[in-house]
Amino acid sequence: MLRFTLAIALGVAVVTLSGASNNVRAEDKKAEAKTVEGTLTCTKCALKETDKCGHALIVKDGDKKVTYYIADKGAKESYHGKCCKADLEGVKVAGKVTEKDGKKTIEDAKVTLPK
Repeated sequence: MLRFTLAIALGVAVVTLSGASNNVRAEDKKAEAKTVEGTLTCTKCALKETDKCGHALIVKDGDKKVTYYIADKGAKESYHGKCCKADLEGVKVAGKVTEKDGKKTIEDAKVTLPK
């Protein structure tokens, strides 16, 4: 009976510790809510980085340019026609910013075009 109780206690401890480590990893991957303003461009036509049309926001940060890739529906977005053939300046994008392999991505993006 003692062995059975110890085995259960050990099993519960292992499950608890593995769950705690998963929570730490999830916290490391949390996205930062942010609003950025810059030039909206097409990732296929202007940047020549993708096979299908998509969107990226180029933001000036001092002397550098930072590219934020927007996770959206690509050419199906209502604003795509305005930025596909020519860049559109003064665009604000709000959303969750994540970074992976040096690329910044905006998820759940809300795009506000200039008036």
